[in-house]
Amino acid sequence: MRGFGPGLTARCLFPLRFPPRPVRPPGPRLSSGPVAAATAGSLERAMDELLRRAVPQTPAYELREKTPAPAEGQCADFVSFYDGLAEVGQRAELLGRLAQGFGVDHGQVAEQSAGVLQLRQQPREPAVLLQAEDRLRYALVPRYRGLFHHISKLDGGVRFLVQLRADLLEAQALKLVEGPHVREMNGVLKGMLSEWFSSGFLNLERVTWHSPCEVLQKVSESEAVHPVKNWMDMKRRVGPYRRCYFFSHCSTPGEPLIVLHVALTNDISNNIQAIVKEYPPSETEEKNRITAAIFYSISLAQQGLQGVELGTFLIKRVVKELQKEFPHLGVFSSLSPIPGFTKWLLGLLTTQAKEQGRNELFTDSEYKEITEVTGSPVHETLKGFLSSGEWMKSEKLVQALQTPLMRLCAWYLYGEKHRGYALNPVANFHLQNGAVMWRINWLADSSLKGLTSSCGLMVNYRYYLEETAPNSIAYLGSKNIKASEQILSLVAQFQKNSKL
Repeated sequence: MRGFGPGLTARCLFPLRFPPRPVRPPGPRLSSGPVAAATAGSLERAMDELLRRAVPQTPAYELREKTPAPAEGQCADFVSFYDGLAEVGQRAELLGRLAQGFGVDHGQVAEQSAGVLQLRQQPREPAVLLQAEDRLRYALVPRYRGLFHHISKLDGGVRFLVQLRADLLEAQALKLVEGPHVREMNGVLKGMLSEWFSSGFLNLERVTWHSPCEVLQKVSESEAVHPVKNWMDMKRRVGPYRRCYFFSHCSTPGEPLIVLHVALTNDISNNIQAIVKEYPPSETEEKNRITAAIFYSISLAQQGLQGVELGTFLIKRVVKELQKEFPHLGVFSSLSPIPGFTKWLLGLLTTQAKEQGRNELFTDSEYKEITEVTGSPVHETLKGFLSSGEWMKSEKLVQALQTPLMRLCAWYLYGEKHRGYALNPVANFHLQNGAVMWRINWLADSSLKGLTSSCGLMVNYRYYLEETAPNSIAYLGSKNIKASEQILSLVAQFQKNSKL
């Protein structure tokens, strides 16, 4: 980090931590009682007045390219007003009013749809029908899209819209704002962001210990898979035998959007401790020792970009970058967590615990062995052990659980589906990219987070570069999962021993 020079700010000397949400400028707050009701009413009227002024009218179809853009001040007023709302509930209220009151003109859509249907029933010139369809497409554009479009042209406007979508997603998660109009607006905003953040506008940047302190801080704060503990930990993750890359947007260079951490090893890693806790073998890389690249963490730094296809592009770009640096490098694999596995398993245990004597998860010998170790009913006892990670303290219980948990995890990853695709979001991500579900690793993450979210297991998704395209097509088109012999063998054992 160039030593403790001028570029090192005071805050960089303290342990890294995820910061609280940025504090917004103070705005009107809602409390309770008659005064609060009046205040709330005043705020709602202010919102309605703002939206009437800020959201541009949709020009007539014939004037769509001749109507001047709204004054820049109107969009700036919206941004300023929104930034002044200090509470998530107030921002949710404004976004809800925007979605509900300034969407598509359904009367126009019905009228244009009828026109298209009428033309299809009569012999007409193709140009007439095409223009009618274009009028229909124009009518289907919600009014608030114009507001977003003009805000994007302001200085810092795109960044503002990314944060606005993050607020919208948070409000939806908290159920502060719901309904089809809100979901529609979220989809429109996501589509616009997907265009602005397509691969052609993204810069690949590498992080090293000599990167600006602000970049290192942002990368550490964005790490959601294996939290960075301190500066020495961060130094290891960007040091020898490690690589860290992020995408930035051409309008905001140096601002991480999504971050990928890579370990350069001589084999496909089977546990995360060897990557994030141990020191590298030496301070100087020996290229002949590097035969595998392990993607062990990918984290979104901007929550407003959820669902925008950044991770797939990032992995592809990083693979090309590593091949330039290490032409002999031929093995690419992830070492991935399995979020949701413990929750899924606890649900099964809860269901079966309600029916005395019911056992569909373990063989008779496994059930007997676990009972002997715990000395109590298996299902209720395991629920407590697995949700807290306490089972790791008993060597006998660890041994007794290895075979059944490996079998159950394989089925969870391979067999549990959502709309025909892998239920587990991390599995779905890598399978969409064309990776092979290659190996499940026992006790690969002994951290409390690893134990309580995925029973300490992790999985390698291996990228055979010449096979990723056909694998991706087979998964997305036919929902076929490409898996290794280990995975398929464990799935077969599950199907043989389980009655689920």
